[in-house]
Amino acid sequence: MINIRIEKKLIALRKKWVIKGELLATIGMILSSVLGIFYVIPFYSMIGDYGGTLYGCAYSIYLIFFGIYQVGTFLAIRKIVEEYHILGYYRAKERAFQLGQRMFIIVGLIGWLLLFIFAGVLADVIVGDIVGGSIRGDLRFGIRVISFSLFIVPLVHIYRGYLQGQKCFVVTSISQTIEQSVRVIVLVVGVFLAFRVFHFSFRFTVGIALLATAIGAFVSYFYLFVTVYQNRKQLQKKILKVKEPKITDSVIISQIVRYAFPFIMVDVFKAFILSVDVFLLVRLLVDVFGYTVQQVEVILSIMTTWGLHLNMAFVSIAVLFVVRLMPNLRVHFVNQNLENIRVEMNLILQKLFFLAFPLTFLFSILSKPIWTVFYGVSKFGSEVYQYYVFVSFATLLFIVAMFFLQILQEYKRLFLILFVGVVTNVLFYLPLLYGFYNMGLPAYYGAITSMILSCLICSMMALHYLGKKYQINYEQTIKRVLNIIIITLVMVIVILAVLYFIRFHSNVRILNLFMVIMCIIVGMIIYFGLMFRTRLVYDIFGYQNVKKIENRIRKKVNL
Repeated sequence: MINIRIEKKLIALRKKWVIKGELLATIGMILSSVLGIFYVIPFYSMIGDYGGTLYGCAYSIYLIFFGIYQVGTFLAIRKIVEEYHILGYYRAKERAFQLGQRMFIIVGLIGWLLLFIFAGVLADVIVGDIVGGSIRGDLRFGIRVISFSLFIVPLVHIYRGYLQGQKCFVVTSISQTIEQSVRVIVLVVGVFLAFRVFHFSFRFTVGIALLATAIGAFVSYFYLFVTVYQNRKQLQKKILKVKEPKITDSVIISQIVRYAFPFIMVDVFKAFILSVDVFLLVRLLVDVFGYTVQQVEVILSIMTTWGLHLNMAFVSIAVLFVVRLMPNLRVHFVNQNLENIRVEMNLILQKLFFLAFPLTFLFSILSKPIWTVFYGVSKFGSEVYQYYVFVSFATLLFIVAMFFLQILQEYKRLFLILFVGVVTNVLFYLPLLYGFYNMGLPAYYGAITSMILSCLICSMMALHYLGKKYQINYEQTIKRVLNIIIITLVMVIVILAVLYFIRFHSNVRILNLFMVIMCIIVGMIIYFGLMFRTRLVYDIFGYQNVKKIENRIRKKVNL
């Protein structure tokens, strides 16, 4: 763990320019997310619900392993490189980079072997004794294809951590955009050629879509490798002339493991919480509640692929407006400024509700036209997504609460809460399926509710614990959130009234797009109008900040 002295030195040196770098990296992630949202339109038209089920299930299994590499690897290398670079330990910095590559190549190889060898076992766990179709064999093939991504993904994040540890945010941001762009291009073009031109099977077509993940990561790695090689003299340049102590490989390796382990565990637990549907839903809906295999394929494809990609819009908002504020919270923690910690946490929660809560309801009441715009007419699509969209908000609150615990280094409590989240999701699952089924509602609403409750329970536990330990008063946040809820309900009533009087029914995508845009404009006018009228927007974002934005808009309008 980086000691307080080094942390304060790092913060002092980064204070003037790190936020710009973080913002640039965030913009890259947002662009990547936008690409990830819109590519599903042609993708769905080619592979449909069955292909979405195969893709979503295989990708969900892959994400459990991906959590080890994405955050844990990246942050561990970034923190070590950053620490050694600031202290002037340049040989140790380069050694950490090399050792990190070797370590996670081995970890990637182990992950690939596990997925490849046990793909059949995982497919059997997911589909159970269900008969009909070839889903078990197709799923086994898909898991084995995507397992190859585990070869290259660790190296990509090692390089990103190495570069960001030396403040090369532009390169890492570009690499993220390249990775997603190549993945989308390969996926769409490859699937089109495989299915529409060469008429390959669904198994092979979805395999190409899954392989696009590895190809995108490889191109990103190649770009990072070339960039580091071309700039190696500048990256290895010794700015400070200090006597560098001898730091053994075992010390560096232990640091990498110590830094990475908490983040790895967090991501693995999160992946398990969000992947319960993959392991339980298929067998329960077919064996217990009488759904057909074809119906379950459609429902599961919505919850693991198509609806999940629409929910990425909310994740992008969280990344842009919430994660950007996290460095400030870290600064306050290092400086032991408890009052600022209390203020910052409350503001982050308020901004999260302000931005994401109304969008959740907008997407829910407009689920049918939105689904039609992206995927066309579907019997289950809008019905499932109308409720599934609330998972996005619960997940956002969960992610932010877990971020709080990570930044404040409450790792023991974090692991306990995540374990509770996994257990509660599993325990609630079947009772809630029966509960909704007995009420005459779709049984799969119980699965969605189980995930929402698990995320909310984890979030409330984390916020309650931090409130007690750091004496955080949430009273102001609760009042403002209640006002946000009331204003959101007013907006919803107005939009429902508009939809009632228009009585819009159409299967034409362009007409549905027009309806979505119109309702969003009406909703935003109502929402922001009431926010300004009640001055709640000034309370949350600050009077001066809002006025600056207003002045910029007025100047552009006048121009």
